[in-house]
Amino acid sequence: MNQVHAPHESFQGSRGIYFSRIFRKPVRLAGDGRKLGPASDIVFALAEPFPRAVGVYIDHGWGVPSEFVPWEKVVDLSDQGLIVKAPDTGDQFPPFQDQAGWILADKHLMGRTILDIDDRKTEVVNDVLLRSDDSGFYLAAVDASFNGFLRKWGLQRLTSLIREDLIPWKFVQPLSLEDAIASDRLQLSVTKEQLHDLPKEDLADALEELTGQEQEALFSALETNKAAETLTEAEPRAQRQIIAGLRQERAQNILARLSTPQLVDLLGVLPHEDAEEMLGLLPDERQRRVRALLSEREATAHDFMSSEYLTVPLDLTVAQARAKVRASGLGYSGISYLYAEGPDGRLQGAVDARLLLVSEDAATMEELMASPAVAAEADDIREDLEALFGKYHFRMIPVVDPEDRILGVIRFNDIMRGPGPRPKA
Repeated sequence: MNQVHAPHESFQGSRGIYFSRIFRKPVRLAGDGRKLGPASDIVFALAEPFPRAVGVYIDHGWGVPSEFVPWEKVVDLSDQGLIVKAPDTGDQFPPFQDQAGWILADKHLMGRTILDIDDRKTEVVNDVLLRSDDSGFYLAAVDASFNGFLRKWGLQRLTSLIREDLIPWKFVQPLSLEDAIASDRLQLSVTKEQLHDLPKEDLADALEELTGQEQEALFSALETNKAAETLTEAEPRAQRQIIAGLRQERAQNILARLSTPQLVDLLGVLPHEDAEEMLGLLPDERQRRVRALLSEREATAHDFMSSEYLTVPLDLTVAQARAKVRASGLGYSGISYLYAEGPDGRLQGAVDARLLLVSEDAATMEELMASPAVAAEADDIREDLEALFGKYHFRMIPVVDPEDRILGVIRFNDIMRGPGPRPKA
């Protein structure tokens, strides 16, 4: 078993060891401290679930043969570099010889552009995170934040000012060593065959635990049918995050796999602008059916509001109010109530329009109004509105903003469906 000493705390931190802290640091022999050369790279063997560290590559330059230090020879890591056991024979380790399935942190990862499976650019790898277990060190994640540059130049004290952007290795896979060298690209990926076999509920749970690049990487690796199934199982927050990151073509293909009720459930949790954008990707007839169901199930008070209402000042007399009703052209049956406002425009009470027919001309709105007025808020859903009408039996209810200023009114007949309480006579 590889017995590498625990790195210095300031070097390792609480989350692992960054390649930028090892890169080009001296490699020295245990015992006499003789310097072999710089740690030009760390070599990993591709394996599941993580690539394992297999050695340290030392490039002497100037025509001097390179050296490859097997990882089992590494006995200590610190801020000052790596300490290794002496070669089994001679004074030098054998030259580095690349092998199939090997990947080098600097050569194949650092500075590479990361793409999703649809070849959309996402980030650039600025550092590589190593972690250890009983079997040695493994490549755990890549860091797409600027912190890698800061560490490389000894400015790690500034890294606390910048949030890490770690992408676990299970979501990062080179197209191949040759492709990585030729194209400077990496591919965000997950084994599609493995994902296809996972239950949609498990995938949804995984998506809910991830955020940002990790979540996007996992979802992008799902084939369309699996993506659609998984999306319907995810909780609303994850659904909103995933939808926000979808390209139009990908979104269109996924929406086409959903049933109309599933579409209604999904679009009902999205912000209005996002829902409208998704609706625009549906064929006209399906869009019409989804809109109809959305209006039935998820419509808010704002959607039902009418602008046909009258507001009156508190000191307006009955005689003046009658004149205002006649001038409005709405009639008493069309307005049901007049809404009394204070000098600041805030709703103070409601006056039944029928009281204007039986009250003294000099009576004021403040004397006749019922206060405080029952009102709805703009984002109240239909169920909330039905409860208001069912409880108070009003023929019309105002909708107010957070400052109690009227935005519009909702009528009983526009909300209540089927048998139910009759409005107050």
